[in-house]
Amino acid sequence: MAILTLALVSFCAWLGSTLAGGGSPFVLIPLVDLMLGTASVTPVITLGMLIGNAHRILLFWRDIDWPLTAWYAPGAVIGAVLGAYTYTQVHLDWLQILTGLFLLVSIVGLGLTPKDTKFTVKAWYILPAAIAKAFVSGLIGTTGPVLNPFYLNYGLNKEQLLATKATHVVMIHTIKLLTYSVLGVLTLKMLGMGFVIGLAAIPANFLGRAILAKMNGQQFRVLVLSTMALSGISMLWGSLAVNDNFRTVLSALAQSPFIKLFWS
Repeated sequence: MAILTLALVSFCAWLGSTLAGGGSPFVLIPLVDLMLGTASVTPVITLGMLIGNAHRILLFWRDIDWPLTAWYAPGAVIGAVLGAYTYTQVHLDWLQILTGLFLLVSIVGLGLTPKDTKFTVKAWYILPAAIAKAFVSGLIGTTGPVLNPFYLNYGLNKEQLLATKATHVVMIHTIKLLTYSVLGVLTLKMLGMGFVIGLAAIPANFLGRAILAKMNGQQFRVLVLSTMALSGISMLWGSLAVNDNFRTVLSALAQSPFIKLFWS
Protein backbone atom coordinates (compact mmCIF):
# COMPACT_ATOMS: atom_id res chain seq x y z
CA MET A 1 0.00 0.00 0.00
CA ALA A 2 2.86 2.37 0.84
CA ILE A 3 4.51 1.74 -2.53
CA LEU A 4 1.23 2.35 -4.38
CA THR A 5 0.72 5.61 -2.48
CA LEU A 6 4.26 6.73 -3.34
CA ALA A 7 3.71 5.86 -7.01
CA LEU A 8 0.40 7.76 -7.25
CA VAL A 9 1.74 10.83 -5.46
CA SER A 10 4.86 10.72 -7.64
CA PHE A 11 2.77 10.57 -10.81
CA CYS A 12 0.79 13.66 -9.77
CA ALA A 13 3.97 15.48 -8.73
CA TRP A 14 5.69 14.76 -12.05
CA LEU A 15 2.64 15.81 -14.06
CA GLY A 16 2.43 19.10 -12.20
CA SER A 17 6.15 19.77 -12.58
CA THR A 18 5.95 19.18 -16.35
CA LEU A 19 3.31 21.88 -16.67
CA ALA A 20 4.98 24.31 -14.26
CA GLY A 21 8.70 23.84 -14.91
CA GLY A 22 9.51 21.98 -11.69
CA GLY A 23 8.49 21.65 -8.07
CA SER A 24 7.87 17.89 -7.80
CA PRO A 25 10.38 17.33 -4.95
CA PHE A 26 8.36 19.55 -2.61
CA VAL A 27 5.43 17.15 -2.93
CA LEU A 28 7.61 14.06 -2.52
CA ILE A 29 10.00 15.10 0.26
CA PRO A 30 7.40 15.01 3.09
CA LEU A 31 6.19 11.58 1.96
CA VAL A 32 9.70 10.10 1.75
CA ASP A 33 10.51 11.65 5.13
CA LEU A 34 7.44 9.97 6.61
CA MET A 35 8.26 6.59 5.06
CA LEU A 36 12.02 6.35 5.57
CA GLY A 37 13.10 9.23 7.78
CA THR A 38 14.89 12.51 7.16
CA ALA A 39 18.32 10.97 6.54
CA SER A 40 16.96 9.05 3.52
CA VAL A 41 15.27 11.98 1.79
CA THR A 42 18.21 13.38 -0.17
CA PRO A 43 19.48 10.07 -1.68
CA VAL A 44 15.94 8.85 -2.53
CA ILE A 45 14.91 12.15 -4.16
CA THR A 46 18.22 12.21 -6.05
CA LEU A 47 17.61 8.80 -7.65
CA GLY A 48 13.98 9.57 -8.42
CA MET A 49 14.81 12.92 -10.04
CA LEU A 50 17.61 11.30 -12.06
CA ILE A 51 15.33 8.66 -13.60
CA GLY A 52 12.37 10.98 -14.23
CA ASN A 53 14.44 13.74 -15.79
CA ALA A 54 16.37 11.27 -17.93
CA HIS A 55 13.05 10.27 -19.46
CA ARG A 56 12.22 13.95 -20.06
CA ILE A 57 15.45 14.32 -21.98
CA LEU A 58 14.35 11.53 -24.31
CA LEU A 59 10.96 13.19 -24.84
CA PHE A 60 12.27 16.73 -25.41
CA TRP A 61 15.70 15.99 -26.90
CA ARG A 62 15.35 18.42 -29.83
CA ASP A 63 14.57 21.33 -27.48
CA ILE A 64 17.77 21.21 -25.38
CA ASP A 65 19.85 24.40 -25.43
CA TRP A 66 23.35 22.94 -25.84
CA PRO A 67 25.38 26.21 -25.61
CA LEU A 68 23.81 26.93 -22.22
CA THR A 69 24.40 23.32 -21.16
CA ALA A 70 28.09 23.59 -22.07
CA TRP A 71 28.45 26.44 -19.56
CA TYR A 72 26.40 24.55 -16.98
CA ALA A 73 28.31 21.25 -17.03
CA PRO A 74 31.57 22.22 -15.22
CA GLY A 75 29.64 24.06 -12.52
CA ALA A 76 27.41 21.03 -11.98
CA VAL A 77 30.41 18.73 -11.52
CA ILE A 78 32.16 20.99 -9.02
CA GLY A 79 29.07 21.85 -7.00
CA ALA A 80 27.58 18.34 -6.92
CA VAL A 81 30.76 16.68 -5.65
CA LEU A 82 31.29 19.32 -2.97
CA GLY A 83 27.63 19.26 -1.93
CA ALA A 84 27.32 15.46 -1.77
CA TYR A 85 30.52 15.18 0.27
CA THR A 86 29.50 17.97 2.62
CA TYR A 87 26.12 16.23 3.09
CA THR A 88 27.91 13.31 4.75
CA GLN A 89 29.78 15.64 7.09
CA VAL A 90 27.38 18.39 8.15
CA HIS A 91 23.84 19.68 7.59
CA LEU A 92 23.31 23.40 6.94
CA ASP A 93 19.60 24.10 7.41
CA TRP A 94 20.00 27.84 6.82
CA LEU A 95 20.78 27.16 3.13
CA GLN A 96 17.17 26.09 2.63
CA ILE A 97 16.02 29.41 4.10
CA LEU A 98 18.23 31.38 1.71
CA THR A 99 17.04 29.32 -1.26
CA GLY A 100 13.41 29.94 -0.36
CA LEU A 101 14.01 33.68 -0.04
CA PHE A 102 15.81 33.74 -3.40
CA LEU A 103 12.85 32.11 -5.13
CA LEU A 104 10.42 34.66 -3.73
CA VAL A 105 12.64 37.66 -4.51
CA SER A 106 13.28 36.40 -8.06
CA ILE A 107 9.59 36.62 -8.91
CA VAL A 108 9.80 40.40 -8.55
CA GLY A 109 12.61 40.54 -11.09
CA LEU A 110 10.80 38.35 -13.59
CA GLY A 111 7.33 39.81 -13.82
CA LEU A 112 4.29 38.13 -15.33
CA THR A 113 5.38 38.78 -18.93
CA PRO A 114 8.81 38.82 -20.63
CA LYS A 115 8.46 42.60 -21.07
CA ASP A 116 8.31 43.00 -17.29
CA THR A 117 11.75 41.38 -16.76
CA LYS A 118 14.10 43.59 -14.76
CA PHE A 119 17.39 41.96 -15.85
CA THR A 120 18.79 39.89 -18.71
CA VAL A 121 20.93 36.76 -18.54
CA LYS A 122 23.90 35.73 -20.67
CA ALA A 123 24.87 32.09 -21.13
CA TRP A 124 28.01 32.23 -18.96
CA TYR A 125 25.96 33.42 -15.95
CA ILE A 126 24.78 29.83 -15.56
CA LEU A 127 28.28 28.61 -14.56
CA PRO A 128 28.45 30.15 -11.06
CA ALA A 129 24.72 29.55 -10.66
CA ALA A 130 25.26 25.85 -11.42
CA ILE A 131 27.98 25.57 -8.78
CA ALA A 132 25.70 27.10 -6.14
CA LYS A 133 22.65 25.06 -7.16
CA ALA A 134 24.52 21.76 -7.30
CA PHE A 135 26.21 22.38 -3.95
CA VAL A 136 22.97 23.24 -2.14
CA SER A 137 21.15 20.39 -3.89
CA GLY A 138 23.74 17.95 -2.58
CA LEU A 139 23.10 19.16 0.95
CA ILE A 140 19.31 19.45 1.17
CA GLY A 141 18.15 17.19 -1.69
CA THR A 142 16.58 19.86 -3.88
CA THR A 143 16.72 23.57 -4.54
CA GLY A 144 13.35 23.66 -6.21
CA PRO A 145 12.98 25.72 -9.40
CA VAL A 146 15.77 28.03 -8.22
CA LEU A 147 17.30 28.40 -11.70
CA ASN A 148 14.00 29.08 -13.45
CA PRO A 149 14.65 32.85 -13.27
CA PHE A 150 17.87 32.29 -15.23
CA TYR A 151 16.17 30.06 -17.79
CA LEU A 152 13.26 32.43 -18.35
CA ASN A 153 15.42 35.53 -18.60
CA TYR A 154 17.81 33.75 -20.92
CA GLY A 155 14.85 33.26 -23.25
CA LEU A 156 13.84 29.62 -22.76
CA ASN A 157 10.15 28.77 -22.69
CA LYS A 158 7.96 25.69 -22.40
CA GLU A 159 9.64 22.67 -24.03
CA GLN A 160 13.03 24.43 -24.20
CA LEU A 161 13.01 25.13 -20.48
CA LEU A 162 11.90 21.61 -19.56
CA ALA A 163 14.42 19.91 -21.86
CA THR A 164 17.39 22.06 -20.88
CA LYS A 165 16.56 21.95 -17.18
CA ALA A 166 16.13 18.16 -17.27
CA THR A 167 19.57 17.81 -18.87
CA HIS A 168 21.11 19.97 -16.16
CA VAL A 169 19.32 18.11 -13.38
CA VAL A 170 20.52 14.74 -14.69
CA MET A 171 24.11 15.99 -14.65
CA ILE A 172 23.88 17.03 -11.02
CA HIS A 173 22.02 13.96 -9.78
CA THR A 174 24.29 11.52 -11.61
CA ILE A 175 27.33 12.99 -9.86
CA LYS A 176 25.52 13.13 -6.52
CA LEU A 177 24.39 9.51 -6.81
CA LEU A 178 27.89 8.32 -7.66
CA THR A 179 29.28 10.26 -4.71
CA TYR A 180 26.66 8.85 -2.33
CA SER A 181 27.52 5.33 -3.58
CA VAL A 182 31.23 5.80 -3.02
CA LEU A 183 30.60 7.19 0.46
CA GLY A 184 28.30 4.27 1.34
CA VAL A 185 25.15 6.33 1.95
CA LEU A 186 22.73 4.31 -0.23
CA THR A 187 20.70 1.31 0.96
CA LEU A 188 18.51 -1.14 -0.96
CA LYS A 189 15.37 0.41 0.53
CA MET A 190 16.45 3.87 -0.63
CA LEU A 191 17.13 2.54 -4.11
CA GLY A 192 13.71 0.86 -4.26
CA MET A 193 11.87 4.04 -3.25
CA GLY A 194 13.92 6.10 -5.70
CA PHE A 195 13.03 3.77 -8.57
CA VAL A 196 9.31 3.99 -7.73
CA ILE A 197 9.46 7.79 -7.86
CA GLY A 198 11.44 7.79 -11.09
CA LEU A 199 9.35 5.22 -12.95
CA ALA A 200 6.14 7.05 -12.05
CA ALA A 201 7.48 9.94 -14.10
CA ILE A 202 7.23 8.05 -17.39
CA PRO A 203 3.42 8.12 -17.85
CA ALA A 204 3.27 11.57 -16.22
CA ASN A 205 5.81 12.98 -18.66
CA PHE A 206 3.90 11.64 -21.65
CA LEU A 207 0.61 13.11 -20.42
CA GLY A 208 2.31 16.38 -19.45
CA ARG A 209 3.84 16.75 -22.90
CA ALA A 210 0.41 16.41 -24.53
CA ILE A 211 -1.11 19.06 -22.24
CA LEU A 212 1.90 21.36 -22.56
CA ALA A 213 1.54 21.42 -26.33
CA LYS A 214 -1.89 23.04 -25.92
CA MET A 215 -0.64 25.75 -23.54
CA ASN A 216 0.71 29.09 -24.74
CA GLY A 217 3.92 30.67 -23.50
CA GLN A 218 2.18 33.13 -21.16
CA GLN A 219 0.18 30.40 -19.43
CA PHE A 220 3.38 28.41 -18.91
CA ARG A 221 5.19 31.46 -17.51
CA VAL A 222 2.43 32.14 -14.98
CA LEU A 223 2.51 28.52 -13.82
CA VAL A 224 6.31 28.65 -13.49
CA LEU A 225 6.14 31.82 -11.38
CA SER A 226 3.36 30.34 -9.24
CA THR A 227 5.43 27.21 -8.62
CA MET A 228 8.43 29.34 -7.67
CA ALA A 229 6.30 31.18 -5.11
CA LEU A 230 4.89 27.97 -3.63
CA SER A 231 8.32 26.33 -3.58
CA GLY A 232 9.88 29.31 -1.84
CA ILE A 233 7.15 29.40 0.80
CA SER A 234 7.43 25.62 1.24
CA MET A 235 11.19 25.79 1.80
CA LEU A 236 10.86 28.63 4.31
CA TRP A 237 8.02 26.92 6.15
CA GLY A 238 9.89 23.60 6.27
CA SER A 239 13.05 25.18 7.60
CA LEU A 240 11.37 27.38 10.18
CA ALA A 241 9.22 24.50 11.40
CA VAL A 242 12.21 22.33 12.28
CA ASN A 243 14.96 24.81 12.94
CA ASP A 244 14.91 25.54 16.68
CA ASN A 245 17.95 27.79 16.42
CA PHE A 246 16.26 30.01 13.86
CA ARG A 247 13.13 30.28 15.98
CA THR A 248 15.30 31.22 18.95
CA VAL A 249 16.94 33.98 16.91
CA LEU A 250 13.56 35.31 15.77
CA SER A 251 12.30 35.28 19.35
CA ALA A 252 15.36 37.17 20.55
CA LEU A 253 15.00 39.75 17.78
CA ALA A 254 11.34 40.24 18.62
CA GLN A 255 12.29 41.06 22.21
CA SER A 256 15.11 43.42 21.29
CA PRO A 257 14.81 47.10 22.33
CA PHE A 258 15.28 48.22 18.70
CA ILE A 259 12.31 46.21 17.45
CA LYS A 260 10.15 47.35 20.34
CA LEU A 261 11.11 50.98 19.66
CA PHE A 262 10.40 50.57 15.93
CA TRP A 263 6.91 49.21 16.52
CA SER A 264 6.04 51.57 19.38
